[in-house]
Amino acid sequence: MKRIVSIIALLALILSLAACGGGSGKVDDRKSSGVDELVSEYGYQWTDPHAPILNDKGAQEISFNVYSSKNASALDYNDMKIMQDLYESTNVFVSWENVSESVYGQQKNLIFGNANDRPDAIYHAGMSAGEIIKYAQRNVLLPISDYLEYMPNFAKILEERPDIKSQLTSEDGKIYSLPRVEEMGLLQSPNILFLNKNWAAAAIDAGAVSGLSKDALKDGLTLTAAQMEQLLTYFRDNDMNGNGKTDDERPLSFVYNNWQGNQCDLYGMFGLNDNLEHRVVVDGKITYTVLDERFKEATNFIADWVKKDLIDKVSFELSQDNFLANGKGLETYGAFYWWESETVVSNPENYVVCTPLIGPKGDQTTCVSNSPEISTGELIFFNGVPNVEVLLTYFDRYYDPMISAQINYGPIGIVYEEQLDAKGMLVQKELPEGVTTDELRLQNAPLGIIYLNDYAWENVVNMEPRAKLRLERLDAYVTPYIPKGVTPTPNLQFTLQELNTLSNYENNLNDYIRTNLIKWLMGGGVSDADWATFTNDLNGRTHLNDILKVYQDAYDRYHSAS
Repeated sequence: MKRIVSIIALLALILSLAACGGGSGKVDDRKSSGVDELVSEYGYQWTDPHAPILNDKGAQEISFNVYSSKNASALDYNDMKIMQDLYESTNVFVSWENVSESVYGQQKNLIFGNANDRPDAIYHAGMSAGEIIKYAQRNVLLPISDYLEYMPNFAKILEERPDIKSQLTSEDGKIYSLPRVEEMGLLQSPNILFLNKNWAAAAIDAGAVSGLSKDALKDGLTLTAAQMEQLLTYFRDNDMNGNGKTDDERPLSFVYNNWQGNQCDLYGMFGLNDNLEHRVVVDGKITYTVLDERFKEATNFIADWVKKDLIDKVSFELSQDNFLANGKGLETYGAFYWWESETVVSNPENYVVCTPLIGPKGDQTTCVSNSPEISTGELIFFNGVPNVEVLLTYFDRYYDPMISAQINYGPIGIVYEEQLDAKGMLVQKELPEGVTTDELRLQNAPLGIIYLNDYAWENVVNMEPRAKLRLERLDAYVTPYIPKGVTPTPNLQFTLQELNTLSNYENNLNDYIRTNLIKWLMGGGVSDADWATFTNDLNGRTHLNDILKVYQDAYDRYHSAS
């Protein structure tokens, strides 16, 4: 934790800043020094991304403490090979204090409230826009944008990507956190519909489905809502898996309100671009799907499938882990939403990819998720950190695509081959026997701040095979059905007044929608009277119009800055 800086040291710091434009500097117990001393005594350099940041003396005498939550499967960050490799290449020593996500949640306010005993930075900080503004106004957070001279990789990103800069810039014009950027084109379309082709073939043979031949049971299958209902009804009523029982088949499954494999694309049958927040951008306007009369119609249609046991009721209660566990072994899933069948079921070859279902009125729409490929608030630094320029330069290396790949997936020598391929790109090693891709990654990759964009995928790192498969399927069968002019709501920066509006009203709005929606879906639908009350409340006591204005104003600023 950082030590208390003396009055004399602070005066020296001010003079140093005036002389060289740098930030604070302090070597362990020693008197604070500016960038000039870091350069002359400790070999500090930030311009050559392949050279050490400090000399050997700096490696011995300068250190930093970084606090971070981590996945339960991950090694302690101090023991991770990628962190050790970074020390070898930079000479910057970082001591990591790892805690669980739940512990961080409990300690977060205590850390920010204890000025005498803070780490130098928090990784996986999970800072909201409101928290950043609050602590920036209290002079707790370091204004990173004042130090871009020492962060060539990040400065270049901001120069080339005004959209990223806009999402990071607070109301006072400064940047207080570092982002995670992983652009693969996956997150906006988190649902792919899979159908058990053997079960479907049996339904066709039994004459239970109209207008569908077995020759059509291949990837790219297009079904109407009526055909899907006929298939699901057959799955429900028959012993599809041959175990002598007709009550263990799950006709259609998903994980309700999960970040992927959720129910939202069912609303696409009615031309709606729904998502978990029920908020999307349509032709430059923030739109809430719950204000659309079609939302009522779609909810009643889906509720009817639930009532008829065509949708597995457990879908509304399952965790992601339980959903995946239920798919293994004996086949029980007739159809399901997920990114790939290979993750869900033991026999993925028995499932085909469907295009979005065609609704009763001919609508065929893919919904768009708001899950961001640009995540803000991922890493913050506290004001007054000794030698903060060195620490900023160290973390700037994470934005080098070769380093980003290892931060995100695991290091060379464990996850990637030592030898690059003919194009000079990282190549994944074969998995150790008995270890899955997820297990190897979670154990060896800290995740967090990275920058992986099109350039990285084309020139630096080969995508995981499963990611390539997802993209191929999405490009072929899903994203062509996103209507023109429909985009996710990006990360937005709000004014303090706007944040107060959201703080006062948004949680209540979300709770009100969630409570009613689950009641309707599980209870057979929504009556005209209940819908009238719902819409009146949206326009009245839930203050949706005020919330909508906040998002629209923030989006207009984002759009003009981008």
